Amino acid sequence: TPRPQDACTLLPRFYNLRQLCRDFSTSGPARLRSCERPAPRCVNTSKRLSIFIRLPPAPVRNGKDGAANASENNIPMTDGQMQPAARVETRAYTNPLHPSYLADPFVWRVKGEYYAIGTGPLEAAGQIEEATVAAAGFSAELRVFPLLRSDDFVTWHYLSGALVPPDPALGNTFWAPEVAYFDETYYLYYSVGSEDKGHQLRVARSSHPQGPYQDIGHSLADPATTPFAIDPHPFQDDDGQWYLFYARDFLDTEGGARAGTALVADRLVGMTRLAGEPRTVLRARADWQRFLVNRTMYEQVWDWHTLEGPTVRKHEGRYYCFYSGGRWENDSYGVDYGVADTVLGPYSDAGSENGPRVLRSVPGHVVGPGHNSIVVGPDNRTEYLAYHAWDVGMMARRLFLDKLVWTPDGPRTSGPTWTPQTVEAVLSLQDLL
Repeated sequence: TPRPQDACTLLPRFYNLRQLCRDFSTSGPARLRSCERPAPRCVNTSKRLSIFIRLPPAPVRNGKDGAANASENNIPMTDGQMQPAARVETRAYTNPLHPSYLADPFVWRVKGEYYAIGTGPLEAAGQIEEATVAAAGFSAELRVFPLLRSDDFVTWHYLSGALVPPDPALGNTFWAPEVAYFDETYYLYYSVGSEDKGHQLRVARSSHPQGPYQDIGHSLADPATTPFAIDPHPFQDDDGQWYLFYARDFLDTEGGARAGTALVADRLVGMTRLAGEPRTVLRARADWQRFLVNRTMYEQVWDWHTLEGPTVRKHEGRYYCFYSGGRWENDSYGVDYGVADTVLGPYSDAGSENGPRVLRSVPGHVVGPGHNSIVVGPDNRTEYLAYHAWDVGMMARRLFLDKLVWTPDGPRTSGPTWTPQTVEAVLSLQDLL
């Protein structure tokens, strides 16, 4: 017959951890009970489990990217209140985290597991019709966009392709997928076109994070008025409203802006349509953002500049729109940001005139770090930039992770790193079973 035990004395003799977890999940004051054998001495007390459980820092909420879920990361303990209970484990990793090509990485968390999706080598090269052939270390799949999964944030494994290919008439070059979860559905936003021309914004959906994702059948922005649009980033504000940030082409040079690709945002209606009221977020204005001096576009030759890969994070009441600037194929490419008081701006990236402030190339080690997403790590507190970077030999863009640090001067990171790094993970009792 199970008997109440003293929480301090019983734990070392407790063999049935699954029963321990079930007892933790009951409401009210928690007492340990032994299901396999009684302790030599039984002391009926009402001591709380919190006297010997280490309490980690409170989770940080970060919109859709790595949002902490209180019911997932906590258990009822003292007087029925939700309090985190776990131990802290330190894990090591070295960038890049996976050997295969994964550009434009988007990383998100689902019930303690992490997923990473991005542009693969076939998607980038416009060879998706050859997706049944294994390439760059990924297994053959008749789906678009390689998908990785990790249960510890540092060891990543290939799962499959994510997207069922849409109508071939749209093109065979697929770029920069991102995933949003809303109303029990996963939405995958991406662009498709022919090489670097005619890209359209599309969305697909699935009931599972790993897919398969099915395209809904229409473009988000009208190709007649927006002939080139890439890098969609869905963002949910505190009031629940969703917005889509993306990159499109501008040909005017008013107010000192440079012709080229830059950032806009529009309100999402029902996750699968745009309101049709795009607002300019940021334009290129600095020399380091140059893509190509003499680039033929729209039947003219331009001094072309590029801002792309937007991702938005709200921090202490202000909106930070991270972006990548320059040319993705060389060492000019890096990550900077604009800041605004409202979600649709106006944004300012003043201070970026001399180069990217968040990520930039490190000669001899890392080339062209950029196109980042933001995710909360397994300690439920630390934010990380997930981004791609080239090796020195420019063989492939691969997945990197580095800590995001908020300073008085704005967001910064110690990256890009190429030496061993550590990650703290808070392990719940469920993780330990």
